[in-house]
Amino acid sequence: MTDQEKTMSTLQQIFGFDSFLPGQEEIIRAVLAGRSALAVFPTGQGKSLCYQLPALHLSGLTLVVSPLMALMKDQVDFLVSKGIAAARLDSSLDFNETKKVYEQLNRNELKLLYVAPERFANERFVGLVSGLTLSLMVIDEAHCISEWGHNFRPDYLKLADLARTFKVPAVLALTATATPKVSADIQRSFSIAEQDCIQTGFYRPNLILLFQPTKNPDQALLQQLEKSAGDGPTIVYVTRQQTAEDVAKMLAGAGYPARPYHAGLKHELRQEVQDWFMASDVAIVVATIAFGMGIDKSNIRAVFHYNLPKSLENYSQEIGRAGRDGKPSSCTTFGGADDLLILENFVYGDTPEEKRVHELIDFVLKQDKTFDCALYELANLFDMRPLVVKTLLTYLELEGVIQSTGAFYASYKFKPLRPSTEIFARFDTERQAFLRDLFSCAVKSKIWYTIDLQEAALKTRSPRKRIITALDYLEQSGDLLLQVTGARLGFCKTHTDQLDVNSLKEKLAGRFQQREQNDLQRLQLVVDLVNHKGCKTRMLLNYFGEDLDADCGHCQSCLHGDNTAIQREITTLPQPDKKVTEQIKELRAEYPQSLGSSRQMSRFLCGLPSPMLSREKLTRHALFGWAGSFSFTCLMEWVEESLQ
Repeated sequence: MTDQEKTMSTLQQIFGFDSFLPGQEEIIRAVLAGRSALAVFPTGQGKSLCYQLPALHLSGLTLVVSPLMALMKDQVDFLVSKGIAAARLDSSLDFNETKKVYEQLNRNELKLLYVAPERFANERFVGLVSGLTLSLMVIDEAHCISEWGHNFRPDYLKLADLARTFKVPAVLALTATATPKVSADIQRSFSIAEQDCIQTGFYRPNLILLFQPTKNPDQALLQQLEKSAGDGPTIVYVTRQQTAEDVAKMLAGAGYPARPYHAGLKHELRQEVQDWFMASDVAIVVATIAFGMGIDKSNIRAVFHYNLPKSLENYSQEIGRAGRDGKPSSCTTFGGADDLLILENFVYGDTPEEKRVHELIDFVLKQDKTFDCALYELANLFDMRPLVVKTLLTYLELEGVIQSTGAFYASYKFKPLRPSTEIFARFDTERQAFLRDLFSCAVKSKIWYTIDLQEAALKTRSPRKRIITALDYLEQSGDLLLQVTGARLGFCKTHTDQLDVNSLKEKLAGRFQQREQNDLQRLQLVVDLVNHKGCKTRMLLNYFGEDLDADCGHCQSCLHGDNTAIQREITTLPQPDKKVTEQIKELRAEYPQSLGSSRQMSRFLCGLPSPMLSREKLTRHALFGWAGSFSFTCLMEWVEESLQ
């Protein structure tokens, strides 16, 4: 049997398909030949098959990196149901489930393993993978690697180096939302040849794109559901977690089977909502963009954007979850000018202050040649979100100022499952002495003991690796339960003697300002799509480098004419009374570190949390969010004029 015949046999017998979708065969052929490839396929066009099928013909492990926990679960469940040895490692697994996966890896029993990019911050995991034979590394949501993309994740920038560290023969990058510029970034990062970059058309003729901006999305949503309820499962996208709760409650009160889904729910409840949605033919889930499910559900008949999406990439990905069975499905956007203001304020609120960027750079340059730090400590110290801190550290790596020496944990927590005397009795004299010294370093709380690894290394006169190996062995032997804590990032400073510090500060602060402008521009493009005079489908496709020969015939403009528009409202902050102004001034005097700058005070008054605001419990203050309905830039001007 030829290789092609084997591939077709697997396609038919394991996956139940008689033929490939466009682009799949070319990608699979490249991967099986040991070449890295990029698949830019729209949602629902079979990206997963491009690695699941080759994994069964490759000798080693296929490692799949994905930020979507729900996607991991759905796909692992599917593969296991087909008799394929697949597993996932994520924060939802309990001790026994995680232990089982590690045992399967050690015995080389798995063909596919799904992990989140953050998993590579675990030195135990990296050490394990380094000893395995990998045939393929898959990067799902690969657009996250591009800092100019809509969903940049600093962890993704490390994946190319990790692929080289693991000596992976080939990398397969997958995305549904890459613009030509982002595709070029992905190809460059993973050394993908132009002929192995396959992009199929984004056009989905069964999707009806409707735009009905309104100040009363509740009423508009209810009116639409009266017409379509019962036709099939529905997703309603919202911006905020509280909105998800409120809208789901409103729909349930009106008699619809609706439930909220967002990152603020406990894992068990999110899993329950996911299972409920996947099993139902009429369910309505009201979700934030944290919603990673519905991707593998083929019969979603309607997607509503209660609020404006924050980019055309987000919009395209979210409407792509509708109508994967090829049947007509509607995608309706209700969001308008009010959402535009909120989303713009989020962008402004996330941008770090220039002064803080400079201070963090100074902090790094003052460290020893080798040093370590914790993201949350730096976030509180410089009042930046942890993701922003991680991004700045990544920028310093890209500039050659620092080099990562790896992530590690400062301490381990354990809960004994057997008496220490029983544990010690199994070992020889030397190992008993080592374990006694190690256990003497443990500080007991109510149930768990904590071991500071640096302190333990000094006291036991043993290398860190021996301590971790010993604790891992005791966990695998059932002697104790083990947890890692105190995550830290290790770095080494490189070539800082001749560094032009001022130019570096200016460059990196400018990078964040540029990202702010890029995010605002992406949001404006959403408004431009709503306001576009002409076929909206053609405009959307053009953004992704594709064009139709003619108008689509099934979007808002083609069906109903150019009758939609979002009018940007000019919001002038009313002059607050003297009492409120004095209260704000007094608060600033009381919390100079948290509210001293114009941006910090504007965040507070707009209701945008920051590490320092949360630490000082100022997010509970009566004035938090006092000016939340006004533009951030307008508020900044007022703060600078009235509070100085």
